[in-house]
Amino acid sequence: METILKIDNLNKEFGKVHAVKNVSFEIKKGNVYGILGPNGSGKSTTLGIILNVVNRTSGNYQWFDGQMDTHHALKKVGAIIERPNFYPYMTAEENLQLVCNIKGIHYDKVEEKLAVVGLLERKGSKFRTFSLGMKQRLAIASALLNDPEILILDEPTNGLDPQGIRQIRDIIKHIASLGTTILLASHLLDEVEKVCSHVVVLRKGEMLYSGTVDGMIANEGFFELQADNNAELRSLLSNHNAVEKIEEEDGKLFVYLKSPWEAAEVNRYLFQHNICLNHLVKRKHSLEEQFLQLTNHQ
Repeated sequence: METILKIDNLNKEFGKVHAVKNVSFEIKKGNVYGILGPNGSGKSTTLGIILNVVNRTSGNYQWFDGQMDTHHALKKVGAIIERPNFYPYMTAEENLQLVCNIKGIHYDKVEEKLAVVGLLERKGSKFRTFSLGMKQRLAIASALLNDPEILILDEPTNGLDPQGIRQIRDIIKHIASLGTTILLASHLLDEVEKVCSHVVVLRKGEMLYSGTVDGMIANEGFFELQADNNAELRSLLSNHNAVEKIEEEDGKLFVYLKSPWEAAEVNRYLFQHNICLNHLVKRKHSLEEQFLQLTNHQ
């Protein structure tokens, strides 16, 4: 699979502040990547460096397997790292045509990209009449005009209401389905979990995890169990080699696993030991739980 971007031991210092510390990861073609971390974790600085608007202190990065320099590579990149900045008295169509003039792109792309972000019917509306969500969607359309191989978004749903957030998420998924690689920075766990296939977790400039979202939340999970005699249930399960720990809350046992154990096997095992369950649910840890566990250990 083609490597779109490779980052090696990237560092950025602002005086005494070490904003990015030895960050390394790769972006492969066709995936949706999230850089996840709280405000101040180094997400925007990392994006600024690879987009050549922030100078790195040390480390390296290369676009498209190193086949071209950054200046030429960025012609194949679409990015939004600041608030949408269009002329308020011009229509959506006119604003995008202006971008086409600057970038040397044919006007045919304007309606095509307005359709992708669901704004084709509003092409004749002035930018000042747009909601915040519509402004963000127009910015995405602008970033898509050059048919980029990768689209980079910094906090794409920041400040939006729930409907606006959902619209942006749906658009990102749609763009990804068309084959465009996407890299987005976000402090919202829910956003990354619902949109991204891969995630890089940053905290105070340090990388805590890099890999698939499924890989981060892939663990043996836990069971919610309840029986007429929870004490007997707990005693039996605590001796099983698949069980890591057991907690009790609101009359239910939360049984955490250290090795695979399927629900049917649990039920059969307990029945063979004369315990009938009133309640059995198998759950996985959410990305939020994994993220908090990861960052709390630092």
